[in-house]
Amino acid sequence: MAIMKQYLKSRPVCKVTFTVPAKEANEVVVVGDFNNWNSKEACLKKLKNGNFKGTFEVPKDMTYEFRYIIDGTYTNEAEADAFKWNDYAGTENAVLYV
Repeated sequence: MAIMKQYLKSRPVCKVTFTVPAKEANEVVVVGDFNNWNSKEACLKKLKNGNFKGTFEVPKDMTYEFRYIIDGTYTNEAEADAFKWNDYAGTENAVLYV
């Protein structure tokens, strides 16, 4: 899994690209604070090499908690900037600093 950040000079946003290797998966979604945990607005596109990839513009100078949903199973990003305990879910969320 990987996260790429591209800061825009023209606007106070960061383009964040999520890449998830999941050859056997049918659907990968990224949900978090940046999209109100809405899985309907967060589908990643499956590429020919089996990776799922998607880019989202998020306001910079913020911290966001997020997780992937791979075929219905929540998964954290191994290369996240940090991890934070979530009492509601009873597990850790990945953290993204932009």
